[in-house]
Amino acid sequence: MPLKPTAPETQALFLALNDALPQTQCTRCGFPDCASYARAMAEGQAAINQCPPGGQAGIERLAALTGQPMVMLNPEHGIEGPRHVAIIDEAWCIGCTLCIKACPTDAILGANKVMHTVIEPWCTGCELCIPVCPVDCIALENMTGADSGWAAWSAEQAHTARERYTSRQQRLVREEATHQQQQVAKAEHKLADLNAHTKGTENAPEMDRKRAIIEAALAKAKARQAGA
Repeated sequence: MPLKPTAPETQALFLALNDALPQTQCTRCGFPDCASYARAMAEGQAAINQCPPGGQAGIERLAALTGQPMVMLNPEHGIEGPRHVAIIDEAWCIGCTLCIKACPTDAILGANKVMHTVIEPWCTGCELCIPVCPVDCIALENMTGADSGWAAWSAEQAHTARERYTSRQQRLVREEATHQQQQVAKAEHKLADLNAHTKGTENAPEMDRKRAIIEAALAKAKARQAGA
């Protein structure tokens, strides 16, 4: 019976597997991002044939790293195909920002009620923007003809995609921390002058009710801050 790999060995394998993935962050593997899939493979919790963007060439890389035999791409996760780029029909875009929120690499430029556009070099073709668009104004354009898998995606593109995904995750963490700080400050401000924020200040039960609501919101916001 083979020995269970040590924690350092598992970590080294995870890093190597993550480097071997295309970093499209498409979630088709069944995990929220490429790093999560790499971690699951390193820990023996996922098969090596769940990445359609990497295709068979990608499976060969993962097989070589894990020592597992070559297998075919699992069709349950999709099929290998050319690299696509999302194209927004700006005439139909309503500026809802849902695609911006869905894009894992911040490759969509726009704002609320302003038409959006895709920054082509940053788009990984993940398709996550397609289902969230309420007016179906996003289409996919084949950028690589018959080339697919790693023949349609370079190591440089994978590196850029991973950097942009990491940067986006860090930005979201910062924005959430700022939001929680604002919520705490807002609740503390209301508690400090509850009379000014309560109609009918002579109504003691209403004051107590509002105080309890604000204190609960404040405690919740502080708990989120502590867990961030």
